[in-house]
Amino acid sequence: MRASLLQIAVDEGESIDSRRERVASLVREQAGADLVVLPELWTTGAFAFESFGAEAEPLEGPTFEVMAKAASDAGVWLHAGSIPERDPEGPLYNTSLVFSPAGELAVAYRKIHRFGFDKGEAVLMGAGAELVTVRLPETVVGLATCYDLRFPELFRGLVDAGAETLVIPAGWPERRRAHWTLLARARAVENQAFVLACGTAGTHAGVPQAGHSIVVDPWGEVLAEAGSGEGVLSVEFDPAKVGTTRGQFPVLRDRVLGVERPHG
Repeated sequence: MRASLLQIAVDEGESIDSRRERVASLVREQAGADLVVLPELWTTGAFAFESFGAEAEPLEGPTFEVMAKAASDAGVWLHAGSIPERDPEGPLYNTSLVFSPAGELAVAYRKIHRFGFDKGEAVLMGAGAELVTVRLPETVVGLATCYDLRFPELFRGLVDAGAETLVIPAGWPERRRAHWTLLARARAVENQAFVLACGTAGTHAGVPQAGHSIVVDPWGEVLAEAGSGEGVLSVEFDPAKVGTTRGQFPVLRDRVLGVERPHG
């Protein structure tokens, strides 16, 4: 299986319309990949809190339309990162979109854990409530977004739902880059799953971004890692390694806490 992680830089002097078209062109260049992944809130910038309200769009808005066509043109599964979604009957959400190679929406995931400690995203956006997985021909993908990475129980829930590959778009700040790579490896090891974590480059509202998108195998080995600038991180991996790893080292079956077991 070949995946391409597009580490997009959010240039504050670039219009969102221009960025959509630029990113769509990058997606089309990945024709031949099985899965393409974009970062979190790449249309606005993850730390551009003041613009969330003005730039929010309905689920099937402009970004949806451009990304659906890009997925279809390239013939790839596309995790289109996340957008600030405006629910006409509720709050804003930080929502990820996954499209099939036919350009159809396969699933949407509203970010559960909101970052900000009573500021920013934590007060401007609503919290999602559902774990989301999607079955690709090669693997079952579990979805999470940025700050979710710090909450291992979410990923355990995704594994219980069948996830073998964990995809995490993010707008992670440079000052905590060590946490980004450490937690990506930890989530891979503890869940015996592949982790594909795609970050942004550049600076969002004065906050330098970590970049360093990373792909980790079920043993915690780093298969590929990007630098800090904009670019494409492409990697080939064998999804069957998840089953092999879990069979050779069956740690997940020894879980005690949080596992329902028959009585008597």
